[in-house]
Amino acid sequence: MTDIDEAIDWRGEPVSCESCAHRTMLESGRCKLKRACVHDRYARRIDRFFDWNKALANDYLVHPHFEVRAIAAKSADVFRLPALLHDAEETVRWNAVLRLPYRYLLRLRGDPHREVRIRVAARLRPADLASMIQDPDYYVRLVVARRCEPALLPRMIDDSEAQVRIVLAQRIGDGPLMRLADDPDPAVRLEVVRRLPAALLAMPRDEPHWRVRYEIASRIDVSLLGRFIDDPDPVVRDIAAHRGEARMEAMR
Repeated sequence: MTDIDEAIDWRGEPVSCESCAHRTMLESGRCKLKRACVHDRYARRIDRFFDWNKALANDYLVHPHFEVRAIAAKSADVFRLPALLHDAEETVRWNAVLRLPYRYLLRLRGDPHREVRIRVAARLRPADLASMIQDPDYYVRLVVARRCEPALLPRMIDDSEAQVRIVLAQRIGDGPLMRLADDPDPAVRLEVVRRLPAALLAMPRDEPHWRVRYEIASRIDVSLLGRFIDDPDPVVRDIAAHRGEARMEAMR
């Protein structure tokens, strides 16, 4: 017999209907062992209990098991939820704020748990993300970079995470874009090159990565392909030669 076939509480003890305060609800079908039980350690059974008995949710907001508190927050009276924003468990805090007005979501921008901050960054209005652009977690900053107002992006140019700077290179304005042209990560430089107009690709630079040189050779004016004909990478040489031949063919 597996655990799911048994009625076990969050402490690992067998669940007993006889000692339960809700035992009178069995006859009316408002709870059922191994199916809808607030004392069971399986979240689905707890969730089903509150789905059948929403009026009881307020009574379980201070239950010692965080799963019970978190699920009760989905059905409890809204005016009881602000207190849960200080709960020790991030799941409880998040379930509470989902049902509260938007201003409460703003309070969780500095939540101690990264998963909460990631979800907050994904739901906030772009204009309210400014305080999160220097979040200690790179993935939070990545979400911010994807969603914040474009005017905030230049403040993230020196971000330590290349994935964040890649997003910046895709979204940032044309003016600040050139500040990323000499980024130490080739994936960032590649995104910059993809956005630059062909005229700016002719700017002299000693690009060490073949993939970036390939992109430049693919888009630069054909008359300026000379420096790629003898490129050390055969793929770059091939694209330069192909474009050069196509030009000669068109001129015939």
